[in-house]
Amino acid sequence: MPQSAPKLNLAKSTRMYEESQKLSPGGMMGIRRPYNFVPGEYPIFLERGYAGHIVDVDGNDYIDMLCAYGPIIMGYNENEINEAVKAQMEKGFCFSLVQPIQNELEQKLIDIIPSAEKVILVKTGSDATSVAVRIARGHTDKNVILRCGYHGWHDWAVEVHGGVPQCLLDLTVEFEYGDLLDLETKLKARASDIAGIIVTPVGHPLAKPVMAPPAGYLQAVRELADKYGAVLIFDEIRTGFRVALGGAQAHYGVTPDVSTFGKAMANGYPISAVVGKAKFMDVCEKKVFISSTFFPNSLEMAAALKCIEILQRDKIIDVVWAKGKTFLTELENIVKQTSAPAQVSGIPPMPYLTFNKVDNYYKERRERFYTETIRRGLFIQPYHHWYISARHTDADLEKALSAIREALQIVMGEYPLG
Repeated sequence: MPQSAPKLNLAKSTRMYEESQKLSPGGMMGIRRPYNFVPGEYPIFLERGYAGHIVDVDGNDYIDMLCAYGPIIMGYNENEINEAVKAQMEKGFCFSLVQPIQNELEQKLIDIIPSAEKVILVKTGSDATSVAVRIARGHTDKNVILRCGYHGWHDWAVEVHGGVPQCLLDLTVEFEYGDLLDLETKLKARASDIAGIIVTPVGHPLAKPVMAPPAGYLQAVRELADKYGAVLIFDEIRTGFRVALGGAQAHYGVTPDVSTFGKAMANGYPISAVVGKAKFMDVCEKKVFISSTFFPNSLEMAAALKCIEILQRDKIIDVVWAKGKTFLTELENIVKQTSAPAQVSGIPPMPYLTFNKVDNYYKERRERFYTETIRRGLFIQPYHHWYISARHTDADLEKALSAIREALQIVMGEYPLG
């Protein structure tokens, strides 16, 4: 039986966190607050990243399988991408009027994404999903959006309701991923006012198994959208440029009306895209208003073009899938060998492990597991699926699996099944 690993020195990180709470509500926003990890065990402030690793302000080095919640498809501090950004910087990058590179990137997206006939470039995932929802409402002149899972922090999608008027919340209806009966029941109930359906092709419910789409599910959602006159939106912020170059829609062969892409599109630079069929996108020409001073900024466009070039040239997505397949297989073996009450889920680029045996100790098992993995230098998230990046070496992934094995052995020694 392995021994518990020693607690990490996080003194500087902890001190900075105490300072940050005097400067900003909670010290930082949302899911990066310490209570979303294991408080007292995870770093709070990072110093730098390289390849598939991050280093915190106390000097602790981690294999990073959170990948900044998804943007890092290549690795940290990618020289080719950084050099492309520097070259664009020399021309200037914030004019509000557009630069030629916008046309170049938009054409590239149209070339590789099945649903893309026209493109709107924005900055964040929440920007993109909110633009897509506005397009659906503008196109249909209806109001209700059916959604599944997390689609950002804006009013129409927020899951924590403080500060959002109830009348706005009433216009968004949640449905269960993978459950076609639930979706159609909710479509029927609001049929006269359905504007759109937004779904993440690979499901990722909070702290639950990550779900590849059941056979025929996405096609059936496509058919239901057509039946009820709803605009079908695929939220590909996570799956785009990771599941396939053209997104999950290319991988699974189902084309939505409108899609959102971001995260891995530029390996960490802040850009996202709304793409779709012209008849839907064209409502933004006169009828639907979309504008921001910073949407036309070109540094992120240069990063995206170079990132996509590398993904194509070096077949990066094939590399990530191959690494992920091996990782998932070994992860399943470890769970079987340790008899851990946990479920391996996800797809090769996006693996996850869920403690799904609900008894008196399942929360304690989860916390103990993530305590031991972070102490062993593996940065993974208790409530969010993990990612494989191109720069995760075989040695990195072997060390990650070793940390998981030892952590599960300790968990099962301390919290055996009754």
